[in-house]
Amino acid sequence: MNTKKFYIFLSVFFILIFIQTNLFAQGCSQCKMLSDQATEVSEDTFGTNINWGILYLMIIPYLLLIFLFRNKIKGLFKQLGNLKKK
Repeated sequence: MNTKKFYIFLSVFFILIFIQTNLFAQGCSQCKMLSDQATEVSEDTFGTNINWGILYLMIIPYLLLIFLFRNKIKGLFKQLGNLKKK
């Protein structure tokens, strides 16, 4: 009975993934903009721009997480400092 539920869940999961592939293929707007502008610039500039764009998009969630969990992070570092002293 338990394996039957697992196989049903797995098959429904894969069916949903294959049906909605267009949703996953949209891409981010900044990458689209940079690739559209790539025809006007050299390849070195395009690579640098796309890398900076990816870093820009990645850093915002990390900054939000650090801001939201700053007290827990401070507590963790205090615990690590106490472990080193022992």
